[in-house]
Amino acid sequence: MKRSELTEKILDHKRDNDLSWKEIADEIGGYTQLFIMAALLGNMKLPKPQAAKAAKLFGLSKSEEKLLNEVPMRCEGAQTPPTDPTLYRFYEAMLVFGPTMKEYIHEEFGDGIMSAIDFDLEVERQPDPKGDRVRIVMSGKFLPYKYHGAEEGAMAIGLKEE
Repeated sequence: MKRSELTEKILDHKRDNDLSWKEIADEIGGYTQLFIMAALLGNMKLPKPQAAKAAKLFGLSKSEEKLLNEVPMRCEGAQTPPTDPTLYRFYEAMLVFGPTMKEYIHEEFGDGIMSAIDFDLEVERQPDPKGDRVRIVMSGKFLPYKYHGAEEGAMAIGLKEE
């Protein structure tokens, strides 16, 4: 079975049983709802205890349970730019504000990147009288670039110079 087929099986079960992602995450436990969702959608490895709970919840075979515990090929088949309107707006936001965030990171931290591995994500509804807003908080560890062959006290990594 391909991971995408397992994702479809999980989504079918979710629909057929009128389950919310919150209910699913509460049942599986151990991690945030967003992490559980990412794993069940095929973009994260679900640790063994949670894979076993997911297998029970979704009526999965042992092989399918093991597949949930494998490191996935993340974003397999993703189209760039995305065609889904919600995903495209995230893409558009990065096109518009990405260069600004990049400049800010470099000015504040130095020559490096924000990790998407050592990373936290929060998404919540923010009430607003003009229409509710989607609040997204991304928090990733700063990873400075390594400067190869640094000698005689030269900077070895791209931390901000004071």
